[in-house]
Amino acid sequence: MKSLVVRAIILIASLGWTVSSYAANLGPTPEQQKKHLELFHKGQTLWPIYCNHCHNARNPAEFAPYQWDQIMMHMRTMENMPPEDEAAILEYLKTAR
Repeated sequence: MKSLVVRAIILIASLGWTVSSYAANLGPTPEQQKKHLELFHKGQTLWPIYCNHCHNARNPAEFAPYQWDQIMMHMRTMENMPPEDEAAILEYLKTAR
C-alpha cells in the first residue's frame, strides 16, 4: 500500500511538471509578438536603405534562415551596419519567407 501511494505521488508530480513545461512552450507572449512585429517592420524599412543600392532585391525565400545569418554577417561588415539594424533586417528576411 505504501509503494502505491509513493507511485501515485510521483505520477502526480511528474504530470504537474509536464503540464507546466507544456504551458511554458505554448508560444510567444503578446509582448514578444509585438516586439517581433516592430522588428519585422523596421527591417522591412531598412532593407532597401542598406541593400538595394548595391544589388537587386532578393526573394527572402531564396535562402534558408541559417543562410541569411551567414549572409547578413558578411553584409554587416561590408556596410558597417549597426547591430540593431542587422537584427531588424535579419528578422525581416527570415520571417518574410
